[in-house]
Amino acid sequence: MSILTVNNLTHGFGDRAIFDKVSFRLLKGEHIGLIGANGEGKSTFMSVITGSLEPDDGQIEWSRHVRIGYLDQHAVLRRGTTIRDVLRSAFQFLYDMESQINEAYERMVDASEEEVEALLDEVGTLQDLLTVHDFYVIDAKVEEIAHGLGLDEVGLDRDVEDLSGGQRTKVLLAKLLLEKPDILLLDEPTNYLDEQHITWLERYLQEYENAFVLISHDMPFLNRVVNIIYHMENQDLNRYVGDYESFLQIYEVRKQQLESSYKRQQQEIAELEDFVARNKARASTRNMAMSRQKKLDRMDVIELAREKPKPQFSFIEARAAGKTLFETQSLVIGYDTPLSRPLDLRMERGQKIALVGANGIGKTTLLRSILGEIPALLGQVELGDYLHIGYFEQESKATSGRTCIEEMWAEYPHMAQREVRAALARCGLTTKHIESKVDVLSGGEKAKVRLCKLMNKQTNLLVLDEPTNHLDVEAKAELLRALKAYRGSVLLISHEPEFYGELVNEVWDCEAWTTKVL
Repeated sequence: MSILTVNNLTHGFGDRAIFDKVSFRLLKGEHIGLIGANGEGKSTFMSVITGSLEPDDGQIEWSRHVRIGYLDQHAVLRRGTTIRDVLRSAFQFLYDMESQINEAYERMVDASEEEVEALLDEVGTLQDLLTVHDFYVIDAKVEEIAHGLGLDEVGLDRDVEDLSGGQRTKVLLAKLLLEKPDILLLDEPTNYLDEQHITWLERYLQEYENAFVLISHDMPFLNRVVNIIYHMENQDLNRYVGDYESFLQIYEVRKQQLESSYKRQQQEIAELEDFVARNKARASTRNMAMSRQKKLDRMDVIELAREKPKPQFSFIEARAAGKTLFETQSLVIGYDTPLSRPLDLRMERGQKIALVGANGIGKTTLLRSILGEIPALLGQVELGDYLHIGYFEQESKATSGRTCIEEMWAEYPHMAQREVRAALARCGLTTKHIESKVDVLSGGEKAKVRLCKLMNKQTNLLVLDEPTNHLDVEAKAELLRALKAYRGSVLLISHEPEFYGELVNEVWDCEAWTTKVL
């Protein structure tokens, strides 16, 4: 049974086509991975099928009475609402039923005997529905999901207005899972989750009996939870049965077959064109030339997918720093309350260190405390000599409607336009991306703009907070290569051991320092 059918869908922004006459179907219980390079239109496709964007052409048909759950990171969370309130709102339809039961009991006071019997029947039906939907264990279900995603560490009675972007996304994801819709639409759900909570979400999705569509660049995670792949490339969308590893094998075989067919056809075209050119003017061979020209005209010419610009990352190295990059003495980090015990940390020139541990325990706070962006509660940080620090923040700042060029110029006003364009192009951005406003780019394209700004700064210490969030497979691999080649030092927060495991020579487990109960 098809839950969603999409036919001949076409959409673009201005003169930039995103997809052209693509088709898609989602069957009951399918676990779909929607994959493709940064900027291919995966998030746009989600917005179109949910009605957030109007397509230029095509038909979208949902089955009747299907409940759709979409992880919308722009949903409004109002001040004065706690995390617990938001999670319990997932069961609002059950609370409405409870209200109907209470109203029915109130109406019984003045009702006739027949009306009382009818009301009792209505109450019985509603009570059965409440039982079936686990109404009487709502709080237990809220606690279970909250614990699985680490929200109990944040505090369920905390005001949502005080949450970071990552914590806010986790709240919206938890609410969505509690709603248990007929179809889940998840766009990069692991970006703000640590390893422990990614493992929990992985198990949850493996056991999820309903359908879901998942966009993710965390390929090991995606590979373990999906059974269908839809690959978006060059304005087209193709379906593959199996997990991500199966897709890679089939895709590579098809690509090689297409390239072989293309070469054979190009050779045939060249031979036919040569024959026509040599024989069309001679009366004795004109008919044969015309016959071959007709064959050329009827030929369905094979086209290879155009090559996407590949990112080429490299970091400009400043003069060598002193032996000690930073040293902390009895440093206690936090805001209103301590997030750590007193820390005596030291980083030396040449080290590449990963900070790991559960979300909310203070990894980003530690980085910002070391950099002096927020004051320590106790203790002190002493920075070394000749430090040139480059900082990549986890969450991008507002760009005030600037284009990519203007965004670079705001940081490097001395650069000529051709230099700015060349720098952005080296990061894998096309001319249309470069001339677009940053706000309309995909998450991965925005990350490349921010990396471009970082790469054009002389540094000897890179401080990176989840730099792989939103990056596609190719960009991640290139970033890893560039960081390995970088002769400066690296202090990195990452939830992807597949990434940092090949890079760092030391791992600091922040859970050993935290004051929070895990």
